[in-house]
Amino acid sequence: MEPEGPPESESSEKSIFFSQQEEEGEEEEDEEGKEPEETGTVNPLLQPALTGDVEGLQKIFEDPENPHHEQAMQLLLEEDIVGRNLLYAACMAGQSDVIRALAKYGVNLNEKTTRGYTLLHCAAAWGRLETLKALVELDVDIEALNFREERARDVAARYSQTECVEFLDWADARLALKKYIAKVSTAVTDTEKGPGKLFKEDKNTILTACRIKNEWLETHLEASINELSEQKQQLEDIVTPIFTKMATPCQVKSAKSVA
Repeated sequence: MEPEGPPESESSEKSIFFSQQEEEGEEEEDEEGKEPEETGTVNPLLQPALTGDVEGLQKIFEDPENPHHEQAMQLLLEEDIVGRNLLYAACMAGQSDVIRALAKYGVNLNEKTTRGYTLLHCAAAWGRLETLKALVELDVDIEALNFREERARDVAARYSQTECVEFLDWADARLALKKYIAKVSTAVTDTEKGPGKLFKEDKNTILTACRIKNEWLETHLEASINELSEQKQQLEDIVTPIFTKMATPCQVKSAKSVA
C-alpha cells in the first residue's frame, strides 16, 4: 500500500507520516502495506518538518552546538518501510517553506519511494497546491512516473484534486515550450544533432526567435496554457520551414541540362 492519498484524519502528526492509506489490490499486498514498527525514538526533525518550523530545522543543520547537527542529513533522509523520508512528511503536511529550506542542503527532490512515487506525486495526491508550486519552482521532474506509469498530474486527477491538475497542466505547457526552445537551440548550434547544413541567415533567425521566446517566458510567469501553446506554435512556424529546407536534398543540374 502506497501512502499517496489524503488520510481520513490529520489530527495526529505521526499518522500524517506513517499512515498507510491506499489498497493497491490483494495481489500487491506485501511488506509495504505494514505500519512501520514503533522504535520508541522519534526523529528530531519530524516535529519541525510537520509544523513548518524552518528556523528550528536550520538550527539543527547549521548550529555545530546542536546535539543533532552531525546526524542532520542522515535523519532527514531516514526512510520508512516504503521508502519515504521526512521530505514526504513535509509534503503531506503542505509545508512548502520547509521543502524550500531543506532543498538548500542538496537533497534529491526527485528521489522515489519503492513504488516510484516522488514528492510531486505525494503533494499532488494530497492536494497541496502551494507545495506543488514550490517543487516546480525548484525544478523537479514533472514527468516522473510511478509504478502505475502515472505522472503527478495523473495521480492528482485520480484523487480529484482539481486545482492541482490545472496547475500541473500549466506547468506541463510551460515545460513543453522550454524543452522545444532548448531542442531547437541545440539543433542549430550542434551540427551533429541538426537536420543538415544551415545557412548563417537561417541560423540567426532561429537563435533570435529562441532568445525572444526565452525572454517572453522570463517576463510572463503567469502566462496561461493557451498563451504558452501559442508561443510554442509561433516558434514552430518559424523553425519548421527552415528545418524542412535543410533536410531537402539539393537538386544538382546535369551537364546536359546546363549545356
